Amino acid sequence: MQDSPQYLAKKAFFEKVLTIYGRNAVLEALEDREVTIHKLHLSKSNKDASVLEQMKSLANSRGVEVKYHNKASLSHISKNAKQDQGVALDIVLEHFGDASEFIAKHQGYRIIALDGVTNPQNLGMIIRSCAAGRIDAIVIPSKGAAQISPLVIKASAGTLFKMPLIKTTNLAKTLRYFQQEGARLYTLSSHATQSYHAEAYGEKSIFILGNESEGVSPAVEALSDRTIAIPMRRGVESLNVAVTASLLAFCNTKG
Repeated sequence: MQDSPQYLAKKAFFEKVLTIYGRNAVLEALEDREVTIHKLHLSKSNKDASVLEQMKSLANSRGVEVKYHNKASLSHISKNAKQDQGVALDIVLEHFGDASEFIAKHQGYRIIALDGVTNPQNLGMIIRSCAAGRIDAIVIPSKGAAQISPLVIKASAGTLFKMPLIKTTNLAKTLRYFQQEGARLYTLSSHATQSYHAEAYGEKSIFILGNESEGVSPAVEALSDRTIAIPMRRGVESLNVAVTASLLAFCNTKG
C-alpha cells in the first residue's frame, strides 16, 4: 500500500521539528522572530512565574498553540524530566533535511561531517563556525553523538536555526552516497603530507571530523579519498575538534 501525499507531507514536516526544553532556551527561541515555532508545551504543575507569562504572551502574539500537560506527559515530550523545568517548545528547523534532498538542491558544496562528536559544546561551536564560514551543511549522526539540546543551542549562539543540517542514521552509508554523487571525502591526519591549505578541492568536498578522543571510526576512515593535515608547531599533535572545524570553515582553498 502506497503512502498518501498528505501522509508524506506530514511526515516530512515532523522530521524537521526539533523539541527543545528549559526556560531560558525556550524563551530565547520564542523571542527570535526568525525561528519558526510549531507548539509551546507547559506543565500544569508549574507554579506562577513571570517568565512563563512572558512565554505565553509571546506565543499568543505569534499565533503559536499553547498546550498543557501533566508532568509525566511533559517529560515524555521533552525527554529530559530533570532539566525541562516544566516547559518544552517544538521548533521547525527549516534547514533540516536528508542527503538526497540536499544534493538535489546543490551543484557544488563544502560539508563538514561529524563522526561521533559527543561534547554538546563542541557541537554548538562547530555549528557556529560553519554558519559563519564557507560551509554549506553539517552531517550529524542521530546516534552515538551529541544531539541538539539547549546547551548546543547556547554554544551555537542561535546559529543552529540558520545552518543546514543533514541528519543520518548511518554516517558511512550517507558518506558513500555522497561519494557516488561525485563528492570527495577528506579526513584529517597528523601523518598526512598534504597541508589543508595546499589541497586543490573540487566542487564537492566533505571534511570528516572524528570523536574527541578516538578520532574517525575505521568504517568511515576506509571511505576517505584523501588525508590532509593542519601544520602545527612546537610539538602540538592535535587540536580541539571545534577549532579544527573553524579552520576548515574559513580556509581559502584553491577549489
